[in-house]
Amino acid sequence: MKIGLIGCGNIGQFLLQAINKDRLLPDGNIVSIYTRREEFGAKLTVEFSTQSFHDIDSFLNSDLDLVIEAATIEAAEEYAIKVLEAGKDLVISSIGVMADTAFEAKVREVCTRNNVNVFLPSGAIGGLDVIKSAKALNELESVSITTRKPPNALSKDTLIEQETILFEGTAAKAIKQFPRNINVAIVLSLAGLGSEHTKVKIIVDPAVVKNSHTIEATGSFGKFKLEIENDPMPNNPKTSYLAALSVLAKLQNKDNSVQVG
Repeated sequence: MKIGLIGCGNIGQFLLQAINKDRLLPDGNIVSIYTRREEFGAKLTVEFSTQSFHDIDSFLNSDLDLVIEAATIEAAEEYAIKVLEAGKDLVISSIGVMADTAFEAKVREVCTRNNVNVFLPSGAIGGLDVIKSAKALNELESVSITTRKPPNALSKDTLIEQETILFEGTAAKAIKQFPRNINVAIVLSLAGLGSEHTKVKIIVDPAVVKNSHTIEATGSFGKFKLEIENDPMPNNPKTSYLAALSVLAKLQNKDNSVQVG
């Protein structure tokens, strides 16, 4: 499988290391990267034995089977449709882009028309299989996520000295205010009740050093509660290590003849 990568930040570099050097995807290789930083791209080309492109059309014409977006919501919005129109499967890391219902509808339409697929990793949370199962008969009643973060997970300049509720509302509103911090709420809403009916609470707590998520749901199945405490990536407290691992896991399992969950 020939893979293209959009975005060479923390998650992108993790994937380059895991796939091209550590060979954790035996049948895959990142053969092309797209970055606007030419000097940085040239460095990665040498380090990970890949090609660097600074023009999206040239990148998409470089004989790819699948593209990974590991950049930002803005990049996902700008390039996702182009990738799908080019006939490439796509893994979207910045799942917050799917909070826009018109954009989501366009993605689904292009996928159907071009016979391509979009894969949305679970990111820094779990329990999506339970949410999807509970939704099967349209008897899922409520879904919520409470996220607790240390101040530096938002910004190194965030100065909060006591536990503070930073946001309380819907996933749709949360992703607009915190586009780089609450992608988990959107993947949860896609699995369940949608972004307008998924409740989100964001708490900043200087007493904690890791991001944590508490997911709760009710319905005809009963009640569900899951708590996850995430270690950040070593060089960036804003990015969950589990979010990076979920992209790799999605690639490792996407073609399995037996699917679990």
